[in-house]
Amino acid sequence: MAAHKKSALRRGAVICFQDESGFSLLPVVRATWAPRGQTPVLTHRFSWKRMSMAGVLVYQPDRSQPTFVFQTRHGAYNTASLIEFLADLREHLGGQPVTLIWDGLPAHRSADMTAWPATQRRWLRVEPLPGYARDLNPMEMVWGNVKAVELANLCPDTLDEAQAAALTGLERVGSS
Repeated sequence: MAAHKKSALRRGAVICFQDESGFSLLPVVRATWAPRGQTPVLTHRFSWKRMSMAGVLVYQPDRSQPTFVFQTRHGAYNTASLIEFLADLREHLGGQPVTLIWDGLPAHRSADMTAWPATQRRWLRVEPLPGYARDLNPMEMVWGNVKAVELANLCPDTLDEAQAAALTGLERVGSS
Protein backbone atom coordinates (compact mmCIF):
# COMPACT_ATOMS: atom_id res chain seq x y z
CA MET A 1 0.00 0.00 0.00
CA ALA A 2 2.86 2.38 0.78
CA ALA A 3 4.27 1.95 -2.76
CA HIS A 4 0.89 2.92 -4.27
CA LYS A 5 0.77 5.98 -2.02
CA LYS A 6 4.27 7.09 -3.09
CA SER A 7 3.45 6.52 -6.77
CA ALA A 8 0.25 8.57 -6.45
CA LEU A 9 2.12 11.34 -4.64
CA ARG A 10 4.76 11.54 -7.39
CA ARG A 11 2.03 11.85 -10.03
CA GLY A 12 -0.04 14.33 -7.99
CA ALA A 13 -2.85 11.80 -8.12
CA VAL A 14 -5.80 11.41 -5.81
CA ILE A 15 -6.19 8.01 -4.17
CA CYS A 16 -9.67 6.58 -4.69
CA PHE A 17 -11.06 3.61 -2.81
CA GLN A 18 -13.97 2.23 -4.85
CA ASP A 19 -16.56 -0.41 -4.05
CA GLU A 20 -20.10 -1.51 -4.88
CA SER A 21 -22.87 -2.80 -2.68
CA GLY A 22 -26.43 -3.91 -3.24
CA PHE A 23 -29.73 -3.99 -1.44
CA SER A 24 -33.21 -5.23 -2.24
CA LEU A 25 -36.76 -4.99 -1.01
CA LEU A 26 -35.85 -7.62 1.57
CA PRO A 27 -35.10 -5.85 4.86
CA VAL A 28 -31.58 -5.62 6.26
CA VAL A 29 -32.49 -7.24 9.57
CA ARG A 30 -30.80 -5.64 12.56
CA ALA A 31 -31.32 -6.00 16.29
CA THR A 32 -34.06 -3.81 17.67
CA TRP A 33 -36.09 -3.41 20.81
CA ALA A 34 -39.71 -3.91 21.70
CA PRO A 35 -41.74 -3.90 24.89
CA ARG A 36 -41.32 -7.09 26.92
CA GLY A 37 -43.45 -9.87 25.52
CA GLN A 38 -44.02 -8.20 22.13
CA THR A 39 -41.72 -9.69 19.53
CA PRO A 40 -40.98 -7.22 16.72
CA VAL A 41 -42.21 -8.41 13.31
CA LEU A 42 -40.99 -7.18 9.94
CA THR A 43 -43.65 -7.41 7.22
CA HIS A 44 -42.25 -7.21 3.72
CA ARG A 45 -43.00 -8.20 0.13
CA PHE A 46 -40.27 -10.89 -0.13
CA SER A 47 -39.08 -9.45 -3.43
CA TRP A 48 -35.59 -9.94 -4.84
CA LYS A 49 -35.70 -6.78 -6.95
CA ARG A 50 -32.31 -5.16 -6.43
CA MET A 51 -30.63 -1.78 -6.35
CA SER A 52 -26.91 -1.22 -6.38
CA MET A 53 -24.69 1.52 -5.06
CA ALA A 54 -21.19 2.40 -6.25
CA GLY A 55 -19.05 4.74 -4.25
CA VAL A 56 -15.58 6.24 -4.11
CA LEU A 57 -13.74 7.85 -1.23
CA VAL A 58 -11.33 10.36 -2.79
CA TYR A 59 -8.22 11.34 -0.85
CA GLN A 60 -6.27 14.39 -2.07
CA PRO A 61 -2.44 14.42 -2.16
CA ASP A 62 -2.41 17.42 0.23
CA ARG A 63 -4.36 15.35 2.81
CA SER A 64 -7.24 17.80 2.81
CA GLN A 65 -10.79 16.67 3.54
CA PRO A 66 -11.68 13.46 1.64
CA THR A 67 -14.55 13.57 -0.85
CA PHE A 68 -17.32 10.99 -1.19
CA VAL A 69 -18.76 10.32 -4.66
CA PHE A 70 -21.59 7.83 -5.17
CA GLN A 71 -24.22 6.60 -7.58
CA THR A 72 -27.22 4.26 -7.34
CA ARG A 73 -28.84 2.21 -10.07
CA HIS A 74 -31.51 -0.43 -10.55
CA GLY A 75 -30.03 -3.92 -10.91
CA ALA A 76 -26.37 -4.81 -10.49
CA TYR A 77 -23.19 -3.17 -11.72
CA ASN A 78 -21.36 -4.88 -14.55
CA THR A 79 -18.27 -4.01 -16.55
CA ALA A 80 -20.07 -1.54 -18.85
CA SER A 81 -21.82 0.30 -16.01
CA LEU A 82 -18.59 0.44 -13.98
CA ILE A 83 -16.75 1.96 -16.95
CA GLU A 84 -19.51 4.59 -17.15
CA PHE A 85 -19.14 5.21 -13.42
CA LEU A 86 -15.37 5.68 -13.77
CA ALA A 87 -15.83 8.03 -16.74
CA ASP A 88 -18.27 10.06 -14.62
CA LEU A 89 -15.72 10.05 -11.79
CA ARG A 90 -13.05 11.41 -14.13
CA GLU A 91 -15.38 14.23 -15.17
CA HIS A 92 -16.30 14.91 -11.53
CA LEU A 93 -12.59 15.17 -10.62
CA GLY A 94 -11.84 17.42 -13.59
CA GLY A 95 -9.46 14.94 -15.23
CA GLN A 96 -7.16 14.89 -12.18
CA PRO A 97 -4.82 11.85 -12.08
CA VAL A 98 -6.32 8.95 -10.11
CA THR A 99 -4.94 5.88 -8.39
CA LEU A 100 -7.97 3.61 -8.06
CA ILE A 101 -7.93 0.90 -5.41
CA TRP A 102 -10.62 -1.76 -5.52
CA ASP A 103 -11.39 -5.39 -4.78
CA GLY A 104 -11.45 -8.49 -6.96
CA LEU A 105 -15.08 -8.31 -8.13
CA PRO A 106 -15.41 -10.33 -11.37
CA ALA A 107 -16.49 -7.17 -13.24
CA HIS A 108 -13.18 -5.58 -12.16
CA ARG A 109 -11.23 -8.49 -13.67
CA SER A 110 -13.15 -8.95 -16.94
CA ALA A 111 -11.32 -8.70 -20.25
CA ASP A 112 -13.08 -5.44 -21.13
CA MET A 113 -12.32 -3.89 -17.74
CA THR A 114 -8.69 -4.97 -17.95
CA ALA A 115 -8.39 -3.41 -21.41
CA TRP A 116 -10.22 -0.14 -20.63
CA PRO A 117 -7.80 1.25 -17.97
CA ALA A 118 -4.92 0.57 -20.35
CA THR A 119 -6.48 3.15 -22.69
CA GLN A 120 -6.80 5.62 -19.79
CA ARG A 121 -3.18 5.62 -18.56
CA ARG A 122 -2.88 9.41 -18.77
CA TRP A 123 -5.14 9.80 -15.77
CA LEU A 124 -5.87 6.34 -14.27
CA ARG A 125 -3.84 3.68 -12.48
CA VAL A 126 -5.69 0.69 -11.02
CA GLU A 127 -4.40 -1.23 -8.00
CA PRO A 128 -6.22 -4.31 -6.71
CA LEU A 129 -6.71 -5.00 -3.03
CA PRO A 130 -5.48 -8.36 -1.78
CA GLY A 131 -8.13 -11.08 -1.66
CA TYR A 132 -10.30 -11.17 1.47
CA ALA A 133 -9.11 -7.75 2.61
CA ARG A 134 -12.42 -6.00 3.27
CA ASP A 135 -10.89 -4.16 6.22
CA LEU A 136 -8.46 -2.34 3.87
CA ASN A 137 -11.23 -0.62 1.91
CA PRO A 138 -12.88 2.25 3.85
CA MET A 139 -15.91 2.08 1.51
CA GLU A 140 -16.94 -1.10 3.36
CA MET A 141 -17.54 1.04 6.47
CA VAL A 142 -19.73 3.41 4.46
CA TRP A 143 -21.94 0.55 3.24
CA GLY A 144 -22.10 -0.94 6.74
CA ASN A 145 -23.12 2.41 8.22
CA VAL A 146 -25.90 3.06 5.69
CA LYS A 147 -27.22 -0.48 6.07
CA ALA A 148 -27.13 -0.22 9.87
CA VAL A 149 -28.96 3.12 9.98
CA GLU A 150 -31.21 4.04 7.02
CA LEU A 151 -31.73 0.53 5.62
CA ALA A 152 -31.92 -1.31 8.96
CA ASN A 153 -35.26 -3.14 9.28
CA LEU A 154 -36.68 -1.07 6.41
CA CYS A 155 -39.57 -2.81 4.65
CA PRO A 156 -40.21 -0.68 1.56
CA ASP A 157 -43.00 -1.42 -0.90
CA THR A 158 -41.02 -0.20 -3.93
CA LEU A 159 -37.41 0.09 -5.03
CA ASP A 160 -37.88 3.86 -5.20
CA GLU A 161 -38.60 3.91 -1.45
CA ALA A 162 -35.49 1.80 -0.77
CA GLN A 163 -33.43 4.03 -3.05
CA ALA A 164 -34.66 7.17 -1.27
CA ALA A 165 -33.59 5.72 2.08
CA ALA A 166 -30.19 4.70 0.69
CA LEU A 167 -29.66 8.15 -0.83
CA THR A 168 -30.53 9.77 2.50
CA GLY A 169 -27.87 7.60 4.16
CA LEU A 170 -25.26 8.22 1.49
CA GLU A 171 -25.84 11.97 1.68
CA ARG A 172 -25.61 11.83 5.47
CA VAL A 173 -22.28 10.01 5.31
CA GLY A 174 -21.01 12.34 2.59
CA SER A 175 -21.83 15.46 4.58
CA SER A 176 -20.14 14.37 7.79
